[in-house]
Amino acid sequence: MSDTLPPCPECASAYVYQVDALLICPECGHEFSATASEEEGPQVRDSVGNPLADGDTVTVIKDLKVKGSSLVVKVGTKVRGIRLVDGDHDIDCKIPGIGQMGLKSEFVKKVSE
Repeated sequence: MSDTLPPCPECASAYVYQVDALLICPECGHEFSATASEEEGPQVRDSVGNPLADGDTVTVIKDLKVKGSSLVVKVGTKVRGIRLVDGDHDIDCKIPGIGQMGLKSEFVKKVSE
């Protein structure tokens, strides 16, 4: 039965088994769905685990110093229309009062509108 199931996306184990709609890896404990393995690439998530997409609005959850400047992005700053990119700073955005900037997704929280 395990030859028809995809390997674990976390540890690449071939010993994956199915429970209802979920696939479970006994080696690392990762749970995933068979349809999720067909998605392309990793998904960018905010500090609390919400998935982010291009055009979302987020708020900053921590004071962030701007490198090479004395400016600070304050907690609660709302950033509209983000763009997801590859790399260490996975969000490109325009912050009011500061300008174009790259942010890490771990320092933002998605705003539900």
